[in-house]
Amino acid sequence: MGCGLRKLEDPEDSSPGKIYSTLKRPQVETKTETVYEYVLLDFSLEGSRPTVQYVASLSELPQALQPYYTQGYVLTTLHPIILSVGRTRSLPFSLLYRAILARPRSSKQMASMCHSVPMLKVEEWPLPGEALTGDTVRALIDRVNSSARGGVRFVGSVLQQVSGITNGRVHSPKGGCRSPPRTPPGTPPGDRELEENTYSPDLRLLVFFHSWAPGCAPLDSLACQYHQGALSMRVSRKGQVVSSLEADWLELTAAYYRKGWSLVDSFVYWDTPKGEPVPRSLEGLFVYEERSTSPPANDTIVVEQWTVIEGTNVKTDYGPLLHTLAEFGWLLTCVLPTPIIRHDSDGNLATKQVVFLQRPVRSQASSGQPRNQVRRNKAANRPSDEELSPTAGGIGGFPVFGGGYPSALSHLEEGGFEQEEGKAEVTCM
Repeated sequence: MGCGLRKLEDPEDSSPGKIYSTLKRPQVETKTETVYEYVLLDFSLEGSRPTVQYVASLSELPQALQPYYTQGYVLTTLHPIILSVGRTRSLPFSLLYRAILARPRSSKQMASMCHSVPMLKVEEWPLPGEALTGDTVRALIDRVNSSARGGVRFVGSVLQQVSGITNGRVHSPKGGCRSPPRTPPGTPPGDRELEENTYSPDLRLLVFFHSWAPGCAPLDSLACQYHQGALSMRVSRKGQVVSSLEADWLELTAAYYRKGWSLVDSFVYWDTPKGEPVPRSLEGLFVYEERSTSPPANDTIVVEQWTVIEGTNVKTDYGPLLHTLAEFGWLLTCVLPTPIIRHDSDGNLATKQVVFLQRPVRSQASSGQPRNQVRRNKAANRPSDEELSPTAGGIGGFPVFGGGYPSALSHLEEGGFEQEEGKAEVTCM
């Protein structure tokens, strides 16, 4: 009996997905007072398909999502599905974007939300130069904080390369970030430099905010502050193209989650400038939100997941796992798309994305479970036989995390598991 997983271009990176968490599986599956419902919507800038809605510009998203806002859903993150970074031509579906909306399920929470439903708005910020640099990102965070002091809440952003701008609409965009130059940075751009359109911008940032009618904003949404955090990855390449990555996701984010902050956005400098040595690591910045109140610390789940596109439709992704975790109060706050692209033997396109979820820490007394931490083994991150095994609900040769959710989280079982080279190790504190 046996049905094998269709091979990807690189067998060493053919795991359907890897999950890291600050909790073991019994704790992950603990019921909480909050249960979420998610809606995943795909939008295209190049024409509609049966399961994809066409928008001429992402600036039209507030209008497109308004029917969901009237039902209590709000946008939690927006990301491109495919990144063509480092390639000589754009890949199919490069203009395909996913919006993820969430709402709490309980009637009590729904009633409280109905009195404070935000409005989604988008701003277009032209950026100087052809490359997104660390200094530019820090200036952007300063500008986000300036806006937040006016009572809005930052949702996230999408970076686009543009070949022309007409009537305020962005044409021929490509998602992704370019590497910062290796020359010494100049003076960080301020608000005026970001706003003035005295040059022909090659990059444009679409920035999404939530705003409320006067007196209707929740107290914890007033005067939020936004902070930067380090983001670094070890990468392998085929030429200029990133073919695999590895990062200590929990170590990078743990200190911020312990403060009760939320991870809301990320910037990565994927490209290498022409003529520069190809680096073995990539840098970027996470953006964290600090509420005006003092929320509890957060636990987290990080998932490296393959998204598979069959024909013109997204067939396999993190959706089934997301809906499962919603039952246990896990909120998705950020998705980091990557330029890692594979094809299976049927020619289906697959790309890797990194999904970040969080949930307030439960006290030991209420959970009855010991706290634990996850640390990375220093060995190379090679998938085990278990990770390569097909699971129930597989589509197009790639297991999905619906029926396969228990085995996908088997390394979070109580008591941990036998240490294997390249696996995350779960230990009790």
